[in-house]
Amino acid sequence: MTGDKFTFDDSRFTFMTDDLLYQIALTLIPSIGPVHTKALVEHFGEAKNVFTAKKKEFISIEGITELKVKAIKDFEDFALAEQEIKFIEKYRIQPLFITDKDYPQRLLHCYDAPPMLYYRGTANLNTSKIISIIGTRSYTEYGKHITETLVEELKDQQVLIVSGLAFGIDAIAHKAALHNQLATVGVLAHGLDIIYPAQHKSMAKEMIQHGGLLTEFRQSAKADKHNFPRRNRIVAGMADATIVIETAIKGGSMITAALANGYNRDVFAVPGRITDEKSEGCNYLIQNNRAILLTDAQQLIETLGWEKRKVKRKVQKELFIELTAEEQVIADILKEKDTVHIDELYLKSGLTSSTVAAAILTLELQNVIASLPGKMYKLL
Repeated sequence: MTGDKFTFDDSRFTFMTDDLLYQIALTLIPSIGPVHTKALVEHFGEAKNVFTAKKKEFISIEGITELKVKAIKDFEDFALAEQEIKFIEKYRIQPLFITDKDYPQRLLHCYDAPPMLYYRGTANLNTSKIISIIGTRSYTEYGKHITETLVEELKDQQVLIVSGLAFGIDAIAHKAALHNQLATVGVLAHGLDIIYPAQHKSMAKEMIQHGGLLTEFRQSAKADKHNFPRRNRIVAGMADATIVIETAIKGGSMITAALANGYNRDVFAVPGRITDEKSEGCNYLIQNNRAILLTDAQQLIETLGWEKRKVKRKVQKELFIELTAEEQVIADILKEKDTVHIDELYLKSGLTSSTVAAAILTLELQNVIASLPGKMYKLL
């Protein structure tokens, strides 16, 4: 697959760290995938330290075999990483490594999160409300109407709309977001030097100004078939919920829905007539409890805990329950606003996922906090 060459003209640019060369190089090592890259960075702290460490320092890292250590030590293709940095500098692309604060934090809770992302845009990838809208390329008027109506009804929520820039429901969702002044991000299955499909080049340029383009693929990476499932995991992992609007029983949307379920994200599906082939996938997801039946935006808003309260909550009374340090951290975060998503608790607390889970459970048992639909929590 090929697409049109795509260039940018923008004065905004993110400062490059000295570690960028090693961060990119780390993603180029054969046999070192996202899971092992994350383990290496967690162990050594910085990408550069992975290359300078002695062989004996790798022994305690789970999954890092002697063959993988050899691949790290034998790596010499830093020139390819330097070439990528030149491309980044020329076209004002923002590299986002897993240790960067601007990296999509929701993705960090996915076991196979891409170590490096390349971003071009203005949208905050860690904004409080993000949904992914996906569906078939060969949509019906029903699917088009549902997509446009749903996005329009979400206008007041200032939600970030994510999709895959493909033909069909993806493109309709992006266009509807732009029409309703909502930020929208397209996740690509190729490098940022092209746009696929080429027909979306004009829309992609508009999205950069009112959202963005995001990919884990370096320049010159083509839109090959095997890249799309990798793209789909980002679409599923960076959002609070994935909404499926029209899909056959087989296809990329079903893969994305399965990935979202695996990441413990909410999945919604719009039902259709049982005789409609384009609704078979949605109906299947609903029937097998793999998706919540979605009828309108208000239902989505309520399920995800986005409903604004008409009356301000009274000032929280002092708690007479003695809390641990970790529990107090969670309680303090929840004092800041009415409802908080689980991913925000992970991000702001700085605690491990297991520690947060344990603290939440104890606080619920003590009737200090309450769990809401959509993995949201509030202080009682």
